Amino acid sequence: MDYLYGYGFYGFDPTYILVIIGALICLLAQAGVKGTFNRYSKVRSVTGRSGADTAAAIASICHLPVKIQGVSGSLTDHYDPRNKTVNLSKSVCDQTSVAAIAVAAHECGHACQDNEGYGPLRIRHAIVPVANFGSAAAWPLIILGLFINDNTGSIFITLGIWAFFLSVLFQIVTLPVEFNASRRALEIIRSNNLLPEDELEGAKKVLRAAALTYVASAAASILQLLRLVLLFGRRSND
Repeated sequence: MDYLYGYGFYGFDPTYILVIIGALICLLAQAGVKGTFNRYSKVRSVTGRSGADTAAAIASICHLPVKIQGVSGSLTDHYDPRNKTVNLSKSVCDQTSVAAIAVAAHECGHACQDNEGYGPLRIRHAIVPVANFGSAAAWPLIILGLFINDNTGSIFITLGIWAFFLSVLFQIVTLPVEFNASRRALEIIRSNNLLPEDELEGAKKVLRAAALTYVASAAASILQLLRLVLLFGRRSND
């Protein structure tokens, strides 16, 4: 396993910089969305409409065959296409804040995508099984390959990198899905006067901050993939 040592500055692997950059990007994005959500969670909408009320209104406006229900946790909101449910966390479901309305509308945006057969959403659903497999298998394959010094080890590492790529691909495909859901949400809110114009600006900020977490996650995964490729290339040359 000599190829794991003796390079960089006093044995330090310079590719760790990519991991550090990715981690910092994710931390900043998470801090941003939590800060923005908390800020606009304190801004009560003059409409008096809760997150659940907003979801119900959008479901009626867009003729969505969905069920709206509360789920435990914070910022655990999601749309489940398997049982057509809009799942809203406690901080969204019963709250009448601008943040709650924005998040509820975003999840309904996903329901709209599902209802009309939005292409990128279908692609994302189709690759979920292979992405889950890739996420679970990548590191075991790579670690196994590291303990095998002949060409077989390189094969295992290559398979591990390709498996990791599948999980990265899922995150990349997720980006247009999330951005489109937010765009739909804001259009529905605006066109149906679900929020006054001054509160709509706050909803935009909440959804923009949430979208950046997906961008950060994808960027961090791409950097990790680049690191694996660089390490594999180094091993192949040794």
